[in-house]
Amino acid sequence: MDKALAYQQLAHVFTKMPFNILLNISIIELSGDTAKISMPWSEQLVGNPQQRILHGGVISTLLDTVGGLLAAASVVDKTTDEQQHTLMSRLSTLGTIDLRTDYLRPGKGERFSASAVLIRSGNKVCVCRMELHNDQGVQIAFGTGTYLVG
Repeated sequence: MDKALAYQQLAHVFTKMPFNILLNISIIELSGDTAKISMPWSEQLVGNPQQRILHGGVISTLLDTVGGLLAAASVVDKTTDEQQHTLMSRLSTLGTIDLRTDYLRPGKGERFSASAVLIRSGNKVCVCRMELHNDQGVQIAFGTGTYLVG
């Protein structure tokens, strides 16, 4: 199976999801063990108008989104040629089981990037560690996500 092509197809599906389009999320990096996305600042995503900071739900969403993307990529990475026919079926059942978000600083910035690294990828569950930084490199939040992958 051509993994690079499978990652491209996964990225294409991801970028066509209506919610990701609404948030203007783009993929920066994607492999079987890391993922990185970014999103520009938008006045519509303000959680505290007086401080002009990103809404906490958007912060959590970015962490969950990059974790879910990596979980999907880990499924692609583990798929053999013989299992290729079941790949879309497995990806269609992917979902978040648990998400922990730790908010470290206010979400200030012009652009935000969320990254994820793989902690464990099993046949049924995938666990990822995620971080969110602003355009100045300041870490705003981190999280851990557990995803159903099979």
